Amino acid sequence: MSGQRKRALVVGGTGPTGPFVVNGLRQRGYGVTIFHRGTHEIPEIPDDVEHIHGDPHFAETIEAALVGRTFDLVVASYGRLRLLAAALKGRAGQFIGIGGYAAYRGWVDPYRLEPPGMTSPVPEEAPVVATEQEQSFAWKIAQSEQAVFAAHPTATVFRYPYVYGPYQVRPREWSFMRRLLEGRREIILPHYGLSLSTHGWAGNLGHAVLLAADQPEIAAGKVYNCGDLEQLTLAQVVQTIAATLGREVEIIPVSYEVAGPHRARVLSPQGHQLLDLTRIRTELGYRDLLGVREALARTVDWYLAHPPERGGDIERALGDTFDYAAEDRLIALYRQGQALLQSAVGEEEEIKWHPYAHPKDAGKLRDQRDR
Repeated sequence: MSGQRKRALVVGGTGPTGPFVVNGLRQRGYGVTIFHRGTHEIPEIPDDVEHIHGDPHFAETIEAALVGRTFDLVVASYGRLRLLAAALKGRAGQFIGIGGYAAYRGWVDPYRLEPPGMTSPVPEEAPVVATEQEQSFAWKIAQSEQAVFAAHPTATVFRYPYVYGPYQVRPREWSFMRRLLEGRREIILPHYGLSLSTHGWAGNLGHAVLLAADQPEIAAGKVYNCGDLEQLTLAQVVQTIAATLGREVEIIPVSYEVAGPHRARVLSPQGHQLLDLTRIRTELGYRDLLGVREALARTVDWYLAHPPERGGDIERALGDTFDYAAEDRLIALYRQGQALLQSAVGEEEEIKWHPYAHPKDAGKLRDQRDR
């Protein structure tokens, strides 16, 4: 019937971007169903949203949960994307699949590239991992993208970056927050705190997905990188978090090789990981709903109101033992090393003028410094 309300299925829906997508679709007039395991119910999902509880990781459980159902729009942001795409073939007017940046060749293992490390920024046309032998996890992501387009030629795939905001499984921001809240003032950062990787606030990523839902003809058959338009170095992220908490912080910049468990604070063992966002900006008109500083501040406020359990699932997923005694030993050695290096280098005279000629008198071939 022409007047029938359009139906949308969101696979997942209770993770970081889920509430933004679900409520954005509701505002657009969709009747929304979420398909998830039911282990995490959150208050941001209104009562008028239908829940299908089942496991989206296996073909048989997907089919049992969705038997006989068709949808005008499917946003698959959880579960096994390739199985969901196959199960919903011919049963979705528009299909949007959520993948990840790890599909790119060299993202997980930068030493596969020569010279090692990603070039920046990385466009959607950059090579993806082509064999399981090269990197199994990344290859599976790339294969899932291919499966989506095989089942739904007009589908859209988003390559998510590191996501921050409420309901993250591994909220790196909490690692910094807990230290600052417990009186720590020195934060150890690998890559000297200078690494740059594309991050995306959950609300901004949800907005990107909704732009594709609004413009299906433009987004059909496309892959889009997404993320915040402005990126901060890791040190700037920590400094923004500290400022939000009203705490002083000193960055202890160390190399990746000596960072020990703090290596988990960065997304790559080498170099930057920046996504090219030209396509999503020019084709879908993407702009951030929140700038990175405000988005980080909101994330901090949320974790203040919802602190993870000490030693619980989230902190274990972070791989952070919060071993402050070990950190203090590393900080002491860092300071000793800095002092030794400084004594070896000595005090160097500051350059007092720039190297270009800067004549004070007209008509002379050389200036007063014979340049």
